[in-house]
Amino acid sequence: MTDPSLLVPYYEHPAERPEAWAALVDAAPSLYGVVLNPASGAGAAPDAAFAEAAGRLRAVGVRVLGYVDTAYGRRPHAEVVAELVRHRDWYGADGAFLDQVATAPAALAHYRRIAVAARAAGAATLVFNHGAHPDPGYEAQADLLVTFEGPWDTYRTLDLPVAAHYCHLVYAAPADVRPATPVHCAVPGTGAHPWGTLPHLLEPAR
Repeated sequence: MTDPSLLVPYYEHPAERPEAWAALVDAAPSLYGVVLNPASGAGAAPDAAFAEAAGRLRAVGVRVLGYVDTAYGRRPHAEVVAELVRHRDWYGADGAFLDQVATAPAALAHYRRIAVAARAAGAATLVFNHGAHPDPGYEAQADLLVTFEGPWDTYRTLDLPVAAHYCHLVYAAPADVRPATPVHCAVPGTGAHPWGTLPHLLEPAR
């Protein structure tokens, strides 16, 4: 597993799962990037443990993508941009993972403005998590589009488009599952917090 193919949204605190964060550092050659999510976003103040973890990832060449919820276009532009800047300033994030991105063309102008501001704030890599297949207009705004996020039982029934700039995020997945897109992630986690587990090959024994 050497291709930089894993985009890992990992939403556990480094002080509580240090061995898992160490596993991410060790897996650097296989990682497209790691989504940093201290408090459903950057949080109200810097978290030293996340800053240290982000620094270790950057030191081995891993993209650090700051998590920002955009509420399907309902969150104001200024709030989204301010959070992107906090990720950059507090954690050295060199990219952004925008969650709950709209899929309809009506919100394209809103996300185009966000993308321009994110690039201006230093986001070298921009990921839009639509969770479903979006209008083609979004493809020009981001480096990677998450066109599926959901459980394996749903994913296995679908015949989704595949492209180099699409990503599928699958949870409740068996150990042998590899999503169809070149960049992807499949984890064993279930329930309300599936992204508290790493991909099977990286998850340390507890």
